[in-house]
Amino acid sequence: MPYAKAADGARIAYQTAGVGSPLLLLGGQANNHHWWDGIRTDFETAYRTVSLDYRGTGDSDKPDIRYSTMGFAEDAIAVLDDLGIDRVAVYGTSMGGRVAQWLAARFPDRVHTLVLGCTSPGGRHAVERGAGVRKSLSEADPAAVRQALLELMYTPGYLASTFGPFNTLGDPEMPAYAKRRHLYASNKHDAWDVLPDIAVPTLVVHGTDDRFNPAANAPLLVERIPGARLALIPGARHAYFDEFRDTASPLVLEFLHAAQR
Repeated sequence: MPYAKAADGARIAYQTAGVGSPLLLLGGQANNHHWWDGIRTDFETAYRTVSLDYRGTGDSDKPDIRYSTMGFAEDAIAVLDDLGIDRVAVYGTSMGGRVAQWLAARFPDRVHTLVLGCTSPGGRHAVERGAGVRKSLSEADPAAVRQALLELMYTPGYLASTFGPFNTLGDPEMPAYAKRRHLYASNKHDAWDVLPDIAVPTLVVHGTDDRFNPAANAPLLVERIPGARLALIPGARHAYFDEFRDTASPLVLEFLHAAQR
């Protein structure tokens, strides 16, 4: 397992697959690179995919210190440096989309194309999930929380016909303190002021039925990022990229190809 060394010395595990121009894949909160297992092959024939285990997850170090989405972006830069990659396309979903916002805004020479999926700008401008969603995720029964998360990620029809594996429910080996650190990082994200600084072709993708990260956040990002495009996937919930793979992956690939012509 290759590792990059972050600025504070933490080891960040990363993975590569495929051939071609590099594509950095950034997954959701409290998840490792397995977030992408269901769809990674969709991109590997055209791109050299790069993923990482966020600090606190997978094979990366798990320091019990404050985490932030900006810090995760700096860890991603350490991975790119270790691989000798100067510029990259970035596809970030959920919290990974928040990390991707910092990458494109703060490291403009390292990102040439950006896809933001099921994410938000954070801060006071963001549209927050409803009280019912928050309550369902704070139940004392782990089985109830898992079921609530499944229903936020996927449609009833998909859950009735699919028995997994579900790759978007979190790293099961993650320490409790690291989960809290990830939650804090995601909740404290606020990139509103820097979004206008993003100067690369940007696609914002969201499922219309996403209650975990409400779809109303997508047009906020599009309005704030110069020249950004919006693509809504009807009926999709938070894990649109997984359940609606046949729609989402070609959509993203078409955008990436067109942006690099």
